Amino acid sequence: MGMLSSLKDAVSGQSNNLESNETGSSTNSYGLLIGGELVQTGETLDVINPATEEIFTSVPLAGAGELEAAVAAATTAAKNFKSTSIEERQALIKKIVKAMGAHKEELALALVQEQGKSLDMARLEVDFSMGFAMHFTTVGLPIEVLLETDAQRVEIHRKPLGVVAGITAWNFPLLMAAYKLAPAILAGNAIILKPAPTTPVSTVMLGEIIKDIVPPGLVSILVDNNELGAKITSHPGIAKISFTGSIATGKKVMASGADTLKRVTLELGGNDAGIVLDAADPKAMAQNLFNVAFMNSGQVCIALKRLYVHDSIYDAICDEMAVLAKGAIVGDGMKDGTQFGPVQNKQQFEIIKGFIEDAKANGNIIAGGQVPDIPGYFIPLTVVRDISDGTKLVDEEPFGPILPIIKFSDIDEVIERSNRLDYGLGGSVWSSDVDKAVKVAEKMDTGTVWINSHMAFGPNIPFPPCKQSGVGVEWGKEGLNEFTSMQVINIAKG
Repeated sequence: MGMLSSLKDAVSGQSNNLESNETGSSTNSYGLLIGGELVQTGETLDVINPATEEIFTSVPLAGAGELEAAVAAATTAAKNFKSTSIEERQALIKKIVKAMGAHKEELALALVQEQGKSLDMARLEVDFSMGFAMHFTTVGLPIEVLLETDAQRVEIHRKPLGVVAGITAWNFPLLMAAYKLAPAILAGNAIILKPAPTTPVSTVMLGEIIKDIVPPGLVSILVDNNELGAKITSHPGIAKISFTGSIATGKKVMASGADTLKRVTLELGGNDAGIVLDAADPKAMAQNLFNVAFMNSGQVCIALKRLYVHDSIYDAICDEMAVLAKGAIVGDGMKDGTQFGPVQNKQQFEIIKGFIEDAKANGNIIAGGQVPDIPGYFIPLTVVRDISDGTKLVDEEPFGPILPIIKFSDIDEVIERSNRLDYGLGGSVWSSDVDKAVKVAEKMDTGTVWINSHMAFGPNIPFPPCKQSGVGVEWGKEGLNEFTSMQVINIAKG
């Protein structure tokens, strides 16, 4: 596995000792998994390490020709694969997970360099990726008997869609690839994966890892620089798109797939509100609030992004959160002790700086807020108090390490305030009075509401969006069913 050994070499030198070409990128050979082969193309895409702003490697860039080759190979593979048993598909997923496990450290090290997260967080992402995929070896698609009488039997069958595509975002590239690939295969489909252009390496590695495990064409990996998305989403040979990304791009995906009436699952942006009630204990809750707001430097779709706190404990919560943010270690994920890495890419880095300027104008920054003039897209963990609804920081999704804390006094009013935006991914209520918290949770317009936690998710728990945060469901039985076509068999007896 040339690519995997190349990445070992790259990481051991932390990019500084790489044999480089004139652009500074690695000269190691990479390949895109298409039709069971690792394919070289005529162009490459440089991958930037966000901690250094330097090119640490490059990968082949796919074009329209590679897409057509992938769709053709996937179509053939899907026709052959749809007749396999659920046990055979489960066994295949187990082999994929086992192979990933044999390369855990290489995958984690690649994630650090392409995404920026700390090595501990990268290792956790690999573990989560394996765990999510492994979950789909424990479930199936049994025939459901809807009606059984002396005169009639009605059955619901779940059949493969054929060729599906998974388009992933840059914050958890390997995890997203895994949790789209596994249910697609379990449902009997072939899948084409397209990672975000800024984080393609771990997904390309996954292709090399499973090349000799999956049937040719069953899994393909295509890397682009944002040119192939519309071609994938409009392609008549692709039956479904599973997309994770922004609301703006999700709308384009839905529009692009309309002519072929594609099935779509869209997991889009969130501006998750957390509501801390007056019964909450600030000391007990501050650390948990901090963790779910700043995990992966705030680059999580379901992170806590707006924190509403009752005025009776507002000052105490603000003080605790500021202390935690000031004590956080932000740095290169490859360095010991780093807890939080940089923002993943320059475009997002500039966006977050804009949010910081809004916070300075409309609120009171009590931690962070000063962007260091050093290489890398580093933003200190930033906490903002004395800010109101209607400001950019509160109303828009920053997707970075900055948290507004907003004061409230009336519960009914704060519920209305938390619901007023077009986002509806997740939310949470925090209180020592669980019954009171549940009553508030029931009134929140989000797909998921947590009580005294946030981001508590798993492959067995459906993840439904609400409002403009998406369409369809991921994970759980409902998410698996989205990779299938329902067929009703209605039998008249006698």
